Amino acid sequence: MMAATLPNMDMQLLRDVLADRGEPPFRAEQVWAWTARGAGSYAEMTNLPRALREALAERVPLSCLEVDREALARDGTEKALFSTQDGRPLETVLMRYAEGRRSICLSSQSGCPLTCTFCATGSMKFARNLTPSEILDQALHFRRKETAAITNAVFMGMGEPLINLDAVLSACERLPALGIHPSSTTISTVGWIPGIDRLAEHDGPTVRLALSLHAPDDALRSELMPVNDRYPLHDVLDACRRWHERRRRKVFVEYLMLDGVNDRYEQAVALARLLSSRNTFKVNLIPYNPTDSQFEGSTREAIEAFRAALAERGVPATVRLTRGRDIDAACGQLAAR
Repeated sequence: MMAATLPNMDMQLLRDVLADRGEPPFRAEQVWAWTARGAGSYAEMTNLPRALREALAERVPLSCLEVDREALARDGTEKALFSTQDGRPLETVLMRYAEGRRSICLSSQSGCPLTCTFCATGSMKFARNLTPSEILDQALHFRRKETAAITNAVFMGMGEPLINLDAVLSACERLPALGIHPSSTTISTVGWIPGIDRLAEHDGPTVRLALSLHAPDDALRSELMPVNDRYPLHDVLDACRRWHERRRRKVFVEYLMLDGVNDRYEQAVALARLLSSRNTFKVNLIPYNPTDSQFEGSTREAIEAFRAALAERGVPATVRLTRGRDIDAACGQLAAR
């Protein structure tokens, strides 16, 4: 089916154009191969007849997103604000690392319906789920700009990916053509249990799973993340263990460090008690990035003490390197501004 071949375009329009011209179906495969390699125009697709290239350029847009503006951080992180064809905003971030790795942070929704209190995206008005094309076109935009390959993808931008799982998985199927292997793709969730269970049973390649946890008890987690009232902490962790048993990969636990809120020693001990069983979890401690919320970030000393308390109890933990804070591109800062 052509729609599975070239998901970043208006497929009905492409079918109509190809049919009108009597073109063979393999032309769509050729266009996709060029697009995945970073072609920025039909003119570059030299194994297509010139007349077809000109017709496609006139009638089938190469991307379904419009770039509104871009920003470059001091550390090389780059953020793009896009608009969909119906005017919905979304943001995407490319993180460049000194060792050559390139990681793209993808959005799965315009806005987010889950209103986590520490997250700028949650303060936006939720618009809608993004289509597979709109997700994939975020990656293709930066693929066209980069001379180095994009090696990793994380669904940690706007939205809850597991609410829009069909579109996310459809986009994931095409990411390897850009050089992003499933084992280098991470889907983050606030703990949307139906999606976690579906992801465990999914027949496709295993991607990584990350859980936004942020508190070691239900009362605090519900204050920070209202979704916890619907899917309580222990139920979410049980779902993650089911995913681990099926997929045989560790679950990454994201834990945002908030000064005086969730960073005390006894909270580290409680978190270790929750996560210590069966070597299922690895914790990623995230320094808080400023938003318009009332929170302040934990000190470096508090973060290191928290990490050490987890490690002493057999729970591996690392501290995330913050990227793009000066352009509001860091974790929790995306708000289409």
